[in-house]
Amino acid sequence: MTLKQAYLVADIGTGNVRVAIANPTGTILGVASGDMRYQKDEHYPESIFFDPDTLWEQIKGLAKTALAQAGEVTITAITATSQREGIVALDKTGKSLIGMPNIDHRGREWEDITPDKHEVYKLTGRYPTSLFSALKLVGVRERRPELWQQVSTFLSISDWAQYMFSGVQGYEHSQASETLLYDVEKGQWSQELCAKYQLDTSLLPQLVHSGTILGRIQPDIATELGISDTAEVVVGGSDTQLAILSIEPSVEDIVIVSGTTTPIIKIADHYITDARERTWTNRHTDHTKFLLEANAGVTGLNYQRLKEIFYPNEPYELIETEVAAIRDTHCVGALGSLLAGEQSPLIRGGFIFNTPVSHQLSRAHFVWATLWDIACSISENYNVLREVTNHEQDYVWMCGGGVRSGLLRQFIANLLGKKVLIRTNYRQASVSGGVAICNNALGIPNHSPETLEVTEPDGDVTYQEWYNEWKTARNTLKSITRQ
Repeated sequence: MTLKQAYLVADIGTGNVRVAIANPTGTILGVASGDMRYQKDEHYPESIFFDPDTLWEQIKGLAKTALAQAGEVTITAITATSQREGIVALDKTGKSLIGMPNIDHRGREWEDITPDKHEVYKLTGRYPTSLFSALKLVGVRERRPELWQQVSTFLSISDWAQYMFSGVQGYEHSQASETLLYDVEKGQWSQELCAKYQLDTSLLPQLVHSGTILGRIQPDIATELGISDTAEVVVGGSDTQLAILSIEPSVEDIVIVSGTTTPIIKIADHYITDARERTWTNRHTDHTKFLLEANAGVTGLNYQRLKEIFYPNEPYELIETEVAAIRDTHCVGALGSLLAGEQSPLIRGGFIFNTPVSHQLSRAHFVWATLWDIACSISENYNVLREVTNHEQDYVWMCGGGVRSGLLRQFIANLLGKKVLIRTNYRQASVSGGVAICNNALGIPNHSPETLEVTEPDGDVTYQEWYNEWKTARNTLKSITRQ
């Protein structure tokens, strides 16, 4: 009997890890997920890490569960996608030493060692901060010399997962964009940037292109998972880039990826930077395009946490019904989302409502305020992109788990004055992108997703009033923080 062909896609996000089994048309046959497990690193004020060995065991366990759900299939390709900016350090034997996620800021104390931040921005397309990988490495070197002496190289988290499957090291270009050691316009590692951070170029792995074959699965891993040892390990990429790839946008389109964070991204065919250094410019996974980005920061994670507080056992459909019924602003929130170019971020957020507490104030008001905060932050960042580059289309694309909220899509359509389009694969966009690159690597035509829904701006004039209230609330909370 000939078994159905399928792919294994490991997706390692900021908050969750999941493994999906999907066929070449993108149909998901099995999926298992769990929480990312972090520990505080007491060597630094703002640092967390993960144990790579523990994460690898978790990935294999989730893979076994997803494979059991999928039934009788032949895994012909394996790939990985992950959060950006996160890395895993390895020693000269290939042993994993420490995992540093995107939310690890162990390099914060050394942000000012960069001699010319404006020159770094020109080369990397991003203003250098401890978010990016080079400063994580600097933090290890400066504070943990005994660990630093063991570090021989490092990989992005998705590249590390592919290394664990195949035994072959390589750094994919969209992930390399996040290191501060990579010339984004030229598409290559930069000796000049390495010198700025006093990092030896011997640390840098070979660069590899997304959608190419890295190697075959290691036989012992194939045996443990119960899959064929002929499965090819395909180079993946960052979760944002694969999500964008999956919905097949065109050059000049803008895509909003609504996940743990919310990147707002313009597809470009050339390298673009902002004279005011508010945006990021990234390499796309298709080797030819660039992505101009403004990022609203932590958004979806806020929504998820508040759902756990106010609607711990209720389905999203009930939340949407209750929240959509609200037509007032008894509660306005500002929860730490980022605005491109803002001189000082909002570091303490909250909700503002009239006192004494009104009997009309309900749990739905707090979730409404959270969605409105997300939408307004997206709108502010979209406006920055429009200042840097034109956007003439009358629509934007959206994908990611946050897009399930029709109310959020309507908020964004009204604030941007643009139609919001979603594809049939919007909820599993990163996995769909993984399927697409496996197809590319194996020479299999991709199944294009269809447009699922179009949300039109409805011309509701109250939105401007609500927006003004949000701006006032955010400024109020910022002023309190500064006192």
